[in-house]
Amino acid sequence: MKANVQLGDFLQTRHAQMRPEDLGVPTYGERRRVPGLRREELALLAGVSVSYYTRLEQGQSLNASAEVLDAIARALRLNEDERLHLHNLARSTKATGRARRPAPERVTAATGQLLEALADVPAIVLGRRSDVLAWNRLGHALFAAQLDPGATDRPATRPNMARLVFLDAHTRDLYADWPSKARAVVGNLRLVAGQYPDDAALHALVGELSSKSPEFGAMWADHRVRPCAVAGYEMRHPLVGPLTVTQQTWSQGPGQNIVVVTTEAGSPARTALALLDQAVSQAHPARPVAPAAVG
Repeated sequence: MKANVQLGDFLQTRHAQMRPEDLGVPTYGERRRVPGLRREELALLAGVSVSYYTRLEQGQSLNASAEVLDAIARALRLNEDERLHLHNLARSTKATGRARRPAPERVTAATGQLLEALADVPAIVLGRRSDVLAWNRLGHALFAAQLDPGATDRPATRPNMARLVFLDAHTRDLYADWPSKARAVVGNLRLVAGQYPDDAALHALVGELSSKSPEFGAMWADHRVRPCAVAGYEMRHPLVGPLTVTQQTWSQGPGQNIVVVTTEAGSPARTALALLDQAVSQAHPARPVAPAAVG
């Protein structure tokens, strides 16, 4: 996942997805060999030379200004998240560091306290590669009841939510609209890959998922980016049945997030979560999260 390759692939994919007629680019009824915008058409819309844009797409221009990148983003009609992703990719091409495996991630004392305070709602803490660093009792019961509740205590056994969504049958069945959840996972990993192009563990995860899941490979090749923020899902829990939830993701510092599940007051989903809490409270008492500094 070299940064210059990511940048080129992102630009090529995005202008191939644009229809000239949607941008007012005349085609004069000609038959086009490739779909979408041509390089010269995009360069014209962005106000840069074709040769300069070509070098940028090929990873040969490492000093693109913010103004040029914004002009290309406007030409491609990128949203704000996609524009920032483009800037991250361009910035990363200037770095020459080798892929490395960062130190293990751990839950901070403050995040552990927050997780304990959220005992009445499902909550999990995710690292930047979507490794589950910690969960409260309801978070484990809702998202991964099939797994050992103590799996997050050891880095070697920590589950990974991206891996679960694509490779675990229980997690796949948990979402009524699984493709929507899957696209959200891939879109978020794309953002992370742009921010951390030298992360060897992230490279390995993407490679594993691409080889084991054709669906992941197809979604990854689409180059869509999507931050995990707020999303509604229809879940089908094997113990308490269907429930409509809102998953909210909050940043807890560089690369670390806490996902909290909420339900509408008085809704069947709120009742279902209360039943789930009762069902697991005796089997798996709440466990404190050990405070530790982020690695």
